[in-house]
Amino acid sequence: MVETLHDKGVVVTGAGGGIGAALARRFAAAGARVVVNDLDAAKAEAVAEEIGAVAVPGDASTVVPAARDALSGTIDVYCANAGLGSGGSEAAPAEVWATAWDVNVMAHVRAAHALLPDWLERGSGRFVSTVSAAGLLTMIGAAPYSVTKHGAYAFAEWLSLTYRHRGINVHAICPQGVRTDMLAATGTAGDLVLTPTAIEPEDVAEALFAGIEENRFLILPHPEVAEYYRIRAAEPDKWLTGMNHIQQKWEGTER
Repeated sequence: MVETLHDKGVVVTGAGGGIGAALARRFAAAGARVVVNDLDAAKAEAVAEEIGAVAVPGDASTVVPAARDALSGTIDVYCANAGLGSGGSEAAPAEVWATAWDVNVMAHVRAAHALLPDWLERGSGRFVSTVSAAGLLTMIGAAPYSVTKHGAYAFAEWLSLTYRHRGINVHAICPQGVRTDMLAATGTAGDLVLTPTAIEPEDVAEALFAGIEENRFLILPHPEVAEYYRIRAAEPDKWLTGMNHIQQKWEGTER
């Protein structure tokens, strides 16, 4: 693994903290040349200084050209990690839905659009999408988040099936609760569903590296998600009934 990633150019968006910072640290430890991207310039610079990386603050949707320059022209691995944990129902304001779609899905689309011409010409490239178990399942109390994470997963899946024979590797990371600021912001819904089995960001990074070693598309830091996903596909009414019971329990907590 160290030989595989040594001196490779890696970009991690949303890397000022949480999963992104853990990914940046892990890639740096493997000998990669890392660009740390975050909207918060101070956080990006702090992580970059800690791991001997380069900070390229700004919007993840437009970071590819500047990151490529910072890596002397070549990006080998792109981690589309920046995301929004937007809560609410169908009644969430239109701007909440639009922003969630833009950050959680379209930023990935724009990055791929900027990266793929070079990757396809070289016949190699690795796109890592931090999705969420919500992208495979769902999350109570968070319609914009759940729907757009489904979109992020669908786009990663499409990239993989379309370009894998041309040397493009794609990974979709789908954890449940991870002890980050985003988890803390989920309130009582997160306390009920995510906190009991929450893991550390470093666990997510290790799961990704194991998946890279095995060249697996789907990365499940919480292995039990595979069984939930199987039930959802094979017995959708059973799964929906179970989730509705959790919804009812949450509504009782919220009263």
